[in-house]
Amino acid sequence: MLDSVRQETRVWNALETSYRERLARGAAFADGKIARRDEIVAFLEAVIEPYDRICIEGNNQKHADFLAESLAKTSVDKIHDLHVVQSNIALSAHLDVFERGTARKLDFCYAGPQGLRIARLIKEGKVEVGAIHTYLELYSRYFCDLTPQVSFVAADAADADGNLYTGPNTEDTPAIVEATAFKSGVLIAQVNRLVDKVPRVDVSGDWVSFVVEAPKPHYIEPIFTRDPAVITEVQVLMAMMVIRGIYEKYGVARLNHGIGFDTAAIELILPTYAADLGLKGKICRYMSVNPCPTLIPAIEAGFVEGIHCAGSELGMEAYTAARSDVFFIGRDGTMRSNRVFCQLAGHYADLFIGSTLQIDLEGNSSTATLARITGFGGAPNFGSDSRGRRHGSEPWLKAGAEQRREGTMPRGRKLVVQMVETFGDGMSPTFVETLDAWELQKTFGMPLPPVMVYGDDLTHVLTEEGIANLLLCDTLAERAQAIRGVAGYTPVGMKRDKAMVERLRQKGAVQYAEDIGVDKRLATRDLLAARSIKDLVAWSGGLYDPPSRFRNW
Repeated sequence: MLDSVRQETRVWNALETSYRERLARGAAFADGKIARRDEIVAFLEAVIEPYDRICIEGNNQKHADFLAESLAKTSVDKIHDLHVVQSNIALSAHLDVFERGTARKLDFCYAGPQGLRIARLIKEGKVEVGAIHTYLELYSRYFCDLTPQVSFVAADAADADGNLYTGPNTEDTPAIVEATAFKSGVLIAQVNRLVDKVPRVDVSGDWVSFVVEAPKPHYIEPIFTRDPAVITEVQVLMAMMVIRGIYEKYGVARLNHGIGFDTAAIELILPTYAADLGLKGKICRYMSVNPCPTLIPAIEAGFVEGIHCAGSELGMEAYTAARSDVFFIGRDGTMRSNRVFCQLAGHYADLFIGSTLQIDLEGNSSTATLARITGFGGAPNFGSDSRGRRHGSEPWLKAGAEQRREGTMPRGRKLVVQMVETFGDGMSPTFVETLDAWELQKTFGMPLPPVMVYGDDLTHVLTEEGIANLLLCDTLAERAQAIRGVAGYTPVGMKRDKAMVERLRQKGAVQYAEDIGVDKRLATRDLLAARSIKDLVAWSGGLYDPPSRFRNW
């Protein structure tokens, strides 16, 4: 019986055999584990095979740029049709491989700096998109059906045995390393320096195939740095409404802030406006976010008690090291970041507040438009109701009670807020009847419109006009009118039903500044605890060392 169902003889260690063969080919261009930098192109041609699935560490900030640039120099006759599985497409080299034919298929999460170019390459048929993922989604697939056969990572230092020290900027490295090393993949690390002994072993040398010392430190982008000098009074007003209409109302203590000047304004009025309201110790106590410089005053004022970070931020290294009660710090004295854990912490927090390029009348939002395919990053994970959550908290239970209708099972509800001005860059309206995502689905043959945050996950829309509380809307018609009620003088806002918006205002589904006790006359830059980068340095006691491009003194 067993013989009749037994399959043909199968090789059960094909991946391991392939790994050993690649290792042997690469060894011709290395001294032990140390690949010779001047032979890096030939080395890559030796260990990478056509049609390989490859991960080039490209995070929000840290990039294996030397290896990416070297890959783009390899012979297309030797390496072609690669399948790139990479979280962030940020550098020119990331797309050069598609221009040349070295790579063909792409699964990614975010492409902010390269959004225009990637849209063009897709139209030209040079990039075949598998999917635009969230961070956690792509990392999860590393351990399932998108496991890399070769991965490039970046670290601060390595020793001769291949032990890696990532320093304060670890980001995606653990997810990439774990998936690759334990499925017979080739793991190549570019490092800033070779040392006799690493300060802290972040990646065991047993997991690392090869190391190469790059000619210059790996690229890090300070994407979380926002100059307070650029924050407008409109953004100050919106921040005041967030604090009074959402943070104070629900008692939000655990949260995640998205990137932008809007959330920076919130952070900078915590020591002033929120303190005057007596909210210290009640709101914004625990955050999952990078060490944003605009958080320095709130930390120093005693608002923020704990922060877990997805990555680091240039210039914040000394500050985070000196605030070990707030940040997660290793025994070597530097911060430890981890994007997977930070995403998980944010997913199960009580609130996410971010921004977007377009919002429709159901509250669906997207940063993928006809002009630019930016991708989503972590927003869909942060900006979704954590339905698997079971522990209670004041804001979670309050939001759940607002959403509950008679006769239904009581549940908690995560607060998900889109904070936007009614008009974006170039005076393009943020609010639209139909998202560009529908047209993108047709143009690029996507299985679904590329929506960043779905409307049924969204709880509040906040603009300079007011707050739409979607938890209190009983029908899609009410939801649409609540959104129109805060959409200002956009075409969407001008079509509001004034009588219905007034009824929604009476039950709290639409709230304007005066309804929540916000005095618009106070919405000036004087409310900001810091009004320049120089002020942030002063708040830090000189520990914050901003990149030169942010210094104007």
